[in-house]
Amino acid sequence: MVTDLVQIKRYGEKQREENMRFRAWLKRHNFVERRFKAIAQEIEEQVDCTQCANCCRVATTQINDRDAARLARYLGVKLPDFLKQYTEESAEGRILKRTRDGCVFLDGNVCSVYEARPGTCEMFPHLIKGNGSLLSRMWHMPDRAVYCPIVYNTLEQFKAETGFTK
Repeated sequence: MVTDLVQIKRYGEKQREENMRFRAWLKRHNFVERRFKAIAQEIEEQVDCTQCANCCRVATTQINDRDAARLARYLGVKLPDFLKQYTEESAEGRILKRTRDGCVFLDGNVCSVYEARPGTCEMFPHLIKGNGSLLSRMWHMPDRAVYCPIVYNTLEQFKAETGFTK
């Protein structure tokens, strides 16, 4: 298993096209989603996200109205104040603000609002759980494989499991 973030970035970039081909290949083949989720679970259990936190450093976090309300309550601020202080609008929609180190709520390698974190953070990396089928969530995996050890290693294991030829 590869966990070094420099290697993950290098290998993920090098294999981006291959991962995109794999994603397209999966759409044309039948697979047992339950088996893929078991593989992802096994890999996720081997990676301590608090030792990495690269997703919080690299990715933007979209939040919906429910996330915003929950975070405002958790922080003890009024919703308009929360939105002004902690969010901004982007082409992706409403997102959490970022500092030079990543998400505004990242404290070292841990989330300072973990108990009230946005739904997208709770489901990350969206391999085991998420909206829609695993296949529909595969759209983002080639990008995530560049910064997330769980995604990178899971995709590699998926390829081995399916007999995908590189």
